Amino acid sequence: MRRDPPKKILIINTFGIGDVLFTTPLISNLKAAYPDAYIGYLCNRRTSPLLEHNPQVNRIFIYARDELNLIYKRSKWQYWKVFGAFVQGIKDEHFDIVLDVSLSGFTAFLTWRIGIPYRVGFDYKRRGFFLNKKIPFKGYEDKHVVEYYLDLLREIGVPVAHRALELSVVKEDTDWASGFLKENGVSGRGPVIGLVPGGGESWGKEAVYKRWPAEYFAKLADKLIEKSNAQIILMGGPAESQLCQEIVSKMRHPCLSACGKTSLSQFAALTRQCSLIVANDGGSLHVAVATGSKTVSIFGPVDDVVYGPYPVAGHTVVKKNLACQPCYRRFRRAKCEHIRCLNDLAVEEVFRKVEAVL
Repeated sequence: MRRDPPKKILIINTFGIGDVLFTTPLISNLKAAYPDAYIGYLCNRRTSPLLEHNPQVNRIFIYARDELNLIYKRSKWQYWKVFGAFVQGIKDEHFDIVLDVSLSGFTAFLTWRIGIPYRVGFDYKRRGFFLNKKIPFKGYEDKHVVEYYLDLLREIGVPVAHRALELSVVKEDTDWASGFLKENGVSGRGPVIGLVPGGGESWGKEAVYKRWPAEYFAKLADKLIEKSNAQIILMGGPAESQLCQEIVSKMRHPCLSACGKTSLSQFAALTRQCSLIVANDGGSLHVAVATGSKTVSIFGPVDDVVYGPYPVAGHTVVKKNLACQPCYRRFRRAKCEHIRCLNDLAVEEVFRKVEAVL
């Protein structure tokens, strides 16, 4: 354990949107304990917008592995020039301590090689060899990922006082969201409900296993329009535009689609304009939670205790509670083609949960 307060702290998380938001309580508690500390954050390019306007983060380092690999294929000389500049940028900051939640042997080695004196993280599959303080780790289970991240603070003697996810939304994006709704005729005649039918980008092609069926979302949207006079907005990234179009084609009533039309920060601002967000398990859900939106989330293979809304107060999780749920454990999903946990979750069940929140 360190005895002198660190002046410069580096956090490393190269995972997806939800994972980066799960570290925001880590940041808040570090700043509470060390108000004058300089905090750097190493993440990937897709998640960097989540931190750009965080007043507690002083500098962001973007590790774009795929981009670096492309450069390497074109020119090894150019690769070492770009990668060298990236490493030197971190080295020049002279960080005292790194909190590494990337589960990566590479980043543990890199921070050791750079010379960061105190290195704390999880020892997953013996990848923590170059860490000073290794926390034994096999996978996230039985408690939320946020709690695992906060365990790092306990290892270095920092008290845990803050637990809420945080995401700063700037006026520019708020104004854009207000203008978008106004231009598309969304008024105050009924609750504005955002539906997020995708499964996030982190799972890639496997994201289909986290999606409640498109026709169910269409039926839910129609029911909300008919029963609650709701105004429906379909939301998601560019890769989910076709999915949203499919839902629109299956609906009896018109709705507004913002799929593929927003940046990540604009998406966050748009969730704040909604009375409620209904989303599958994924990064979009956690963006909504972090902006303070009310949510109803649908969980299938993934354990909501580990990856669900955090803190859970004020948020509703809907799941089928089958004996085989959850089947995603230690970063692996059990082989399952029927996906009954989602396919058997009736529209009426989700509608009742939404109605109760409204």
